Amino acid sequence: MHDRMPHRDPILGCLAGAALALLSAACAPLPPKAQAGRTSAVAAPADDLMAKLLAAQFALQNDDLQTAAHGFTEAAGLSSDPAVAEEATRLAMAVKEWSLAAQALSRWQRLAPAEPGIVQARAAIALGEGRDDDAYADLVALAARGDDQGWRLVAQALLNAPDKVASARMLERLATPEHLGTKEGNWIAMSQLAFKLGDKGLSQRLADRSVAKFRGGESHAWNARLALDRGDKAAARAQYVEALKRDPGNQRLRGGYAALLSDAGDNAGAARVLERGPQDDTTFGARAAYAARADDKVALTRLYREMSADRGERSAQRLFLLGQVGEMLGRREEALKWYREVGDDDEHWFDAQMRQAVLLDQLDREAQALDFLHDVQSQVGEDTEQMRNAYLLEAELLARRQRGRDALAVYARAMEALPDDTRLLYARALLEVDLGDAAAAERDLRRVVELKPDDAEAMNALGYTLADAARKGDPKLLEARDLIRRAIELKPNEPAIIDSLGWLHYRMGDLDASLRQLRRAYEKQPDADVAAHLGEVLWVKGERDEARRIWDEGRRKDPKNKSLLETIKRLTS
Repeated sequence: MHDRMPHRDPILGCLAGAALALLSAACAPLPPKAQAGRTSAVAAPADDLMAKLLAAQFALQNDDLQTAAHGFTEAAGLSSDPAVAEEATRLAMAVKEWSLAAQALSRWQRLAPAEPGIVQARAAIALGEGRDDDAYADLVALAARGDDQGWRLVAQALLNAPDKVASARMLERLATPEHLGTKEGNWIAMSQLAFKLGDKGLSQRLADRSVAKFRGGESHAWNARLALDRGDKAAARAQYVEALKRDPGNQRLRGGYAALLSDAGDNAGAARVLERGPQDDTTFGARAAYAARADDKVALTRLYREMSADRGERSAQRLFLLGQVGEMLGRREEALKWYREVGDDDEHWFDAQMRQAVLLDQLDREAQALDFLHDVQSQVGEDTEQMRNAYLLEAELLARRQRGRDALAVYARAMEALPDDTRLLYARALLEVDLGDAAAAERDLRRVVELKPDDAEAMNALGYTLADAARKGDPKLLEARDLIRRAIELKPNEPAIIDSLGWLHYRMGDLDASLRQLRRAYEKQPDADVAAHLGEVLWVKGERDEARRIWDEGRRKDPKNKSLLETIKRLTS
C-alpha cells in the first residue's frame, strides 16, 4: 500500500480625528460668565455644527462618501477649523462633485490661505472639469516651490485625476528642464509617475534624459527597471553595471542587480555582487540565500569566515545566520554554539531552539535532543504555535529513527495540551499511514475535515487515504471521489490534488483517465511520489520502458523515497 499523502507538514484616519475633536469642543461647557449670558441664538450654531458633523461622520464610517461630502461641506460653512473644510474638499473631489469641491475649497482657502494643499486641490478640480490651462498654472506653481513636497503634490494630483491619459499629457507639459531643474530625483520621480499613469513612452524618454543629463547611479538603475519591464534583461544588466560604476557603495542598487541576476538563474553571480561594498545583516542574509540556492560552498565559506571574523557586537539575526550557514557547511558543533548565543528575548530564539534539537539529533545525541525539546515545551508557556511546533519536531525526530510508537505517544501528550489541533491531527494521520494503521489515519483526517470543512488539503488527504486503502467496487471510493473533487474545485492547479485524482481513477479501474491526471501532476511537480504513481499506471498498461524511465527520474531526485522503492519492488520482483 502506498504511504504517500500530499502536503506533508514539516517543522524543518487623522481627518476623522479632527472631526471628533470639533465635536468635543462643541460639547465643552462655556466659561461661567459666558454661560450666564448665553442665549438660544448663540447656542444654535454650535448645536447645528455638532449635528452636521455627527451625520457626516456616520456617513463616512458607512462608506457613503457622497452624503459625507455634502455633510462636511455644510459643517465647514459653520466651522472655523480648516481641517473640516479640507475634509469636505477632498471628499467632494473623491465623488467627483466638482462644484461642491470648489465651494468647500473656497471656505478652506479663507481659513488657511497659505496651505499648499489648497493649490493642489484647485489644480485637481480644474483637471476634473477639463480646464487644463488652469490646472497647468497651479501645478507649475507647486513645482516652482523648489522642494520635494511640491512635486509630491503634483504627482498626487495627476495620479488621482479621473482621466489618466489627460494626466499624462499634462505631465509632459510639466516635465521640462525649466520645471524639473537640476535635481536628478525630480527627473526620476516624474519618469516613474509617467509609468504609473500608463505612458511608458514618456517614462522612457524622461529616464533617457535623466541618464544623459546626470549619468547618476539612480538614473541608470531606473532605466534598468524599465528595461526589465519590456523584457530586455541584457539592457537591464548593462544599466545596473553602469549604475554601480557611478555609485559603487549603494547597497540598494547592488540588491537590485543581485535580484536581476538571481531571476536570470545566476544565483552565484548575485552573491558575488553583494560581496562588494558595505555589509550589514540584510546583505549577509541575502548573500547566504543566493549562495545556498547556487549550492556554492566556496561563497558560503567566504561569507562564514567574514561574519565569524567580525568581532563587533553581533545581533541575534547575525548569530542565527551564522548558525544557518554553519549548518549548510556541515559545521554542526559550531552551528550549535551560534544558536545557543541567541537570547531568549529575541524573535529568533524559538527557531534557534528548534535548530539545536535537530543538530543534537544529527550528532547522534538523541536523548539530549529529546530532553532539550521537553525543556523548550515547558518554556514556551501559552504560545500555542511554538508549543505545537516543539511537539511536532519531537514526534518527527522519533519517527525518523523508526520509533513510531513513541512518536504516537508524543502526539497523545500534545493533544492533551492542544486538543483538536488540526496540524497535530494531520501530522499524526501521516504517521499512522506510515505505520500501516489506515483506520486510525482515517479517524484523524475525518476529524480534521470536520473542524475545517473548507480545507482543500484536509479533504484531499482524507480522499487519498480512502482511495489508497480501497479497491475497485469499494463504496469508499465514491466518498473519496467526492472529497477529491471538492478539493480540486478549491485548488484546481494543485499538483498533489491532481495526483490524488489520478490515483483515485486507478483504484476505480479507469487507467486512461488515471494516466491523463498523473501525467498532468508529474508535469507540474515531478517528484518521487508522483513518479511512483505514474510509473505504476504505465507498468499496468504495458508501457514498461516509460515506467522504468519515470521511476529512474524519481530515484535520482529522492533515492530513499519509501513509496517509490516499495512500488518498484512490488511490481518488478
